[in-house]
Amino acid sequence: MDDPDFLCLAQGAPHLSYDEIVRHPCMADARKLYVSRFLALYDRDPFMARLLIETGRFLVYHIAVILGAAQDPARRETWLTISRLKKAVAAFGVATDRHIDQIIERLCEVGFLASHAAERDRRVRILTPTDKMLAHDRAWLAAHYAPLTVVSRFADYQAVMREDPAYQRDNRRVAIDFVPFSGRLLAVSPEMLLFFKHAGGHMVSAALVQATMATPDTHAAVPYAEIGDRFGISRTHVRTIMTEAQDAGLVRLDGRGGQRVQVLPALLTSYDRGVAAGMLSHDMVHALATGRRAPALALAESSPMPA
Repeated sequence: MDDPDFLCLAQGAPHLSYDEIVRHPCMADARKLYVSRFLALYDRDPFMARLLIETGRFLVYHIAVILGAAQDPARRETWLTISRLKKAVAAFGVATDRHIDQIIERLCEVGFLASHAAERDRRVRILTPTDKMLAHDRAWLAAHYAPLTVVSRFADYQAVMREDPAYQRDNRRVAIDFVPFSGRLLAVSPEMLLFFKHAGGHMVSAALVQATMATPDTHAAVPYAEIGDRFGISRTHVRTIMTEAQDAGLVRLDGRGGQRVQVLPALLTSYDRGVAAGMLSHDMVHALATGRRAPALALAESSPMPA
C-alpha cells in the first residue's frame, strides 16, 4: 500500500489512504454494505454466477471492459484485439491462451462481447463490450464504491452510485493504468487468496462474512447445499473451501458435517484488509475520473447507505 509507483498513479489528486480506510471506526458498516451489494449481483442468479464466478473468467470480463473503454479507432495500439486481451490477462497467470479463447467465445455467445472487423484494417478483429456487459459493470462499480460512501471524507460519489454511463467511461479510461497493480493488491491480504484460487471462492467468503455479521457470537449456520444453490457450485466444492479455510486458521468447523462455522478473527481482519485495498484503488481512480481537487463535506458521521 506504500508502493510509490502505485501511489503516484493518483497524480496528486486527493484520495483516501489505506490506513484511513482500514482503521475507520465505521469500517464494519462499510464491510456490511459492500458484502450486501456485492452478493446482490450474483445471489440466486446461476447464469451470472457461472458466467463470471471463476477468477480467469472474471479477469477476462473485467479487463475487456477497461480496455474497451480506452479504445480509439485512430490509434491501433489501443484496439481491443484478442491478442491484446490475452497479453493483459496473462500477466495474472490464471488462464492459458486456450482458456481465454474459450472465455471470449462464451462472452460473445451470451451477448457480453461483440466481435467485428476494424474499419482501418479489415484483417483485424476487434472486441467491443456490449450494452449488456456495460450495464453489469455499472452495477459492479456501484457495489464496490458503496463502502466508500460510509467512510470517506469526500461526498462526490453520486455519479457512480446512480450508475451513470458517462462516469463509467471516464472511470474505466483511468483504470487502465491501474490494471498492472491489481495482482499486488491481492497480496495485502494473502489469506484471502485461499478463497480466490477456487471457483466461486470470493462469493463463498462474502456469504460467510455476511452470515457471521448477522449473529452476535461469530457463529454462522451455513449449509453447504444452500451456498451451492445460491452460486451454482456443488456442496462438495464448498466443503473443500471451508476445510482449507479451517486448516489456515480462518474458521473453525463444528456440528454435524462441519456445517456450523465459527469465523475466527483472522478471517475478518484479512477480509477488511482486502476490501480496504480495493477501496483505496477505486478512490484513486475516482479522484482522477472526476477531477477531484478538494475535500467535500466529511461523511465520517453520516449513516451508511441502505443496502
